[in-house]
Amino acid sequence: MSAEVRDEFDVVVVGAGSAGCALAARLTEDPSVRVLLLEAGGSDDVLEVQIPAALYKVWRTRRDWNYTTEPQPGLGGRGLFWPRGKLLGGSSSINAMIYVRGAAADYDEWARLTGDPSWSYESVLPLFRRMEDNARGADRFHGVGGPLRVEDLRSPHPWTRAVVESAVAAGYPRNDDFNGAAQEGVGQYQVTQRRGRRWSAADAYLRPALGRPNLTVLTGALTTRVLVSGGRATGVEYRRGGRTHTAHAAGEVVLCGGAVNSPQLLMLSGIGPGAHLREVGVDVVHDLPGVGGGLQDHPLVPVVWDVRSGRSLLRAESPSGYAQWFGARRGPLSSNLAEAGLFTRSRPDLDQPDLQYHFLPVKFWRQAEVDPDVDAFTAAAVLVHVHSRGSVRLRSADPTWAPAIDAGYLTDERDLDALVTGVEKARELASVGPLAQVLAAEWSPGGTVRTADALRAKVRETLESLYHPVSSCRMGVDDSAVVDPQLRVHGLDGLRVVDASVMPTLVRGNTNAPTIMIAERAADLMAGRTVDPVFAATA
Repeated sequence: MSAEVRDEFDVVVVGAGSAGCALAARLTEDPSVRVLLLEAGGSDDVLEVQIPAALYKVWRTRRDWNYTTEPQPGLGGRGLFWPRGKLLGGSSSINAMIYVRGAAADYDEWARLTGDPSWSYESVLPLFRRMEDNARGADRFHGVGGPLRVEDLRSPHPWTRAVVESAVAAGYPRNDDFNGAAQEGVGQYQVTQRRGRRWSAADAYLRPALGRPNLTVLTGALTTRVLVSGGRATGVEYRRGGRTHTAHAAGEVVLCGGAVNSPQLLMLSGIGPGAHLREVGVDVVHDLPGVGGGLQDHPLVPVVWDVRSGRSLLRAESPSGYAQWFGARRGPLSSNLAEAGLFTRSRPDLDQPDLQYHFLPVKFWRQAEVDPDVDAFTAAAVLVHVHSRGSVRLRSADPTWAPAIDAGYLTDERDLDALVTGVEKARELASVGPLAQVLAAEWSPGGTVRTADALRAKVRETLESLYHPVSSCRMGVDDSAVVDPQLRVHGLDGLRVVDASVMPTLVRGNTNAPTIMIAERAADLMAGRTVDPVFAATA
């Protein structure tokens, strides 16, 4: 995006996704800090990004890294598609815009695992409030005036209201704010939209900062290696316009590539498990065993019903749908598809919810590989407290090769048991209240699939990803941790990782908001400042 590029900066940030956009914008609020932001993809200025309901139309295009996992033994050898944004805004430009932070207990666990109380819920809550511009106004849990616009859906589908009423009839508590005093219960999601249009991290953070003379943003720039000299990261090499370039960092290099690309880049740079690096022909610069290990993701099982009557979002792209969206930014195209949610427990003895539901007034099947063909309704049962672990590894020393992603789905039997319960609970909810009047025959798993063994087999057959990979550059103080609680790579100076890969554990909920919070925290750490007390004040 910038015409002239010098090669000396204070900070080089790799990846203009959710974390990279937020970090670059916050760092350049100080006019003395020169920042280079490198993005392998291109512009986000396309209609399919802006229209919320068109989100899946960006998948499998050149604006998507378009990853596929290794064949998963727990899924009968299936490999799952993983969309990851390859454009400004990263995955915040192609996601379902759901604004969920996770449970308070998740952050208290981070604080315990890292030995750093500044990652506790009460410590990160001011960061969440600072980044928010919530349409509902400010309170103990929410902020206004921040970069990230958070709103209620403008035109929720009638079936979404039916979901909430049916869940209440089934005995679940109504919850109008999953990010408030309690997470458990049913309600409509808030979304990262502004007046019916997607509001990505690029919209929120990067675009307002583009005019700053101390910020340089380059798209179409594939970073191929972190340069290390004398135990310190000194810059990066990147390819752009058919040439290899070098950018030097007087201060720090910060990787914001996400849970796939950040460990990949570390390993391409010789930073990672020594034996593995030697196997693929990479010289070992720093033997760091935990790089690429501990990968986690949220798995889901779609439960799909035919409907008795009424229209799903199948016809959202009708002339009237476009007229409503272009005219008033309302109507079915303003939908994020997964409009309502529920957090609950698969077992009553659990301290926290381990199941999350995404209710979609449309048929969502095979990871949107094919467009919906009939009017239908989907309840996606998501496991949010995951025991299984996987890994990211190199296939080659060539940076253009996609890495080998082993998600490790269902390698821990407890995950399978919880998802079976998730399907059963979805069925129970659908059989009561107004939703029971909407839904007809169960299309999948199918009404005849009833026994425990049959359900377990069906879960393995139909499980999909919710696209929330984390923890492959885990934060901690143990031998397998990759970064310390200040997000600095263990054993090297001048190098941090700031993205979802550093999460010590997978949060109970969607990961975009927590990722942006991590970038806000990193900006404070790098600037040597504490949280503004106005945001820390509690009601």
